[in-house]
Formats: sequence, C-alpha cells, structure tokens
Amino acid sequence: MADEEPKKVETETPSEPPPPVERVHEAPKDVTEEKSVIPLPPADDEEKPVESKALAIVEKAPECADQKSNEGSVNRDAVLARVATEKRISLIKAWEESEKSKAENKAHKKLSSVGAWENSKKATLEAQLKQIEEQLEKKKAEYVEKMKNKVALIHKTAEEKRAEIEAKRGEEILKAEEVAAKYRATGTAPKKLFSCFSG
Repeated sequence: MADEEPKKVETETPSEPPPPVERVHEAPKDVTEEKSVIPLPPADDEEKPVESKALAIVEKAPECADQKSNEGSVNRDAVLARVATEKRISLIKAWEESEKSKAENKAHKKLSSVGAWENSKKATLEAQLKQIEEQLEKKKAEYVEKMKNKVALIHKTAEEKRAEIEAKRGEEILKAEEVAAKYRATGTAPKKLFSCFSG
C-alpha cells in the first residue's frame, strides 16, 4: 500500500520528481524531527492519536505504525513539492506579467514618441507649404497685376491705332468729298476711279 501511494503522488505532480527512496527509509528519529517541523493536518480524529503515538514511540512502534509514518512522510513531501511547484509557477507568472507590462510600456512610449515626431514634422511641412503658398499668391498677384497692365497697355495701343485709323479715314473721306465737289464744280471726271482705295 505504501508503494501505491507514491505512484499516485508522481502522477499528480509530474513537473517535480518524487522524493528519493533513501529519504523515506531514514532513521525514525529524523522522520519525527521533520514531522515536528511541518505537521500534516489530521484527516480523521482516529488517525491523529495513532500518529502522535508513532511520533512519540517511533523506536518501539510495530511495523504497521512505521508504514503509516512513511506514508505520512511521502504525502507531506508530495504536498511540499506541490506547494513549491505552485510557488514557482506563481513567481514565473508574476515575472511574465511584469515583463509583458514592461514591454507594453516601452512600446507605448516609443509609439508616443513616433507620433510626436510625426506631428512635429507634419506641422513643419504644413508651415513650409503655407509659406510657399503665400509666396506663390504674392507672385501670382504680381503677375496678375503685370498682365493686367500689359492688357491695359495693349488696349490703349489698340485704341490709339483705331483712333488713328478713324482719323485717317475721316481725312480721306473729307478729301474725297472735296475732290468730288471740285470735279462737280469743274465738270471734269476723275482720271482714276477709286484712287484713294488703291494706294
């Protein structure tokens, strides 16, 4: 029966190796000292007096009491191993959470700095773009003014040419009327027809 229970303990805690066989078969005095350090909680009221007897009279106890004390020692070792394993797992879990938190904070900090860098670069470029747009607007206004002036100058020149042509036309009409009046007065015919239009 003592051999079956350690096998059960091994299946329950696969990550922790079972205690060595030498430890189970130590001198009864050592077993009692270990039990006095970490006592097992009593399962039944009947077993408690038997264990305390076994602790008190280890050397004189029969072989049955020795088997029970060995079983208690093995169970206690299994419980201690399980507690140690759970403690180690909880420490690993806490370390893992801490490392994950550090990684998250570090990534968040870097992302924030990248975002700030991006925003500052965008603001700088937008300011440059606005400045360029203002310069282009100023140049555009200057060019528009120049073009308007050129258009006005062209219009003025055209008007002057029109006025000159109109004046010339008026003069030629008057001249033609005078010549026609002269021909009428003299009764002679012009030498060339449409001489004013030919030249």
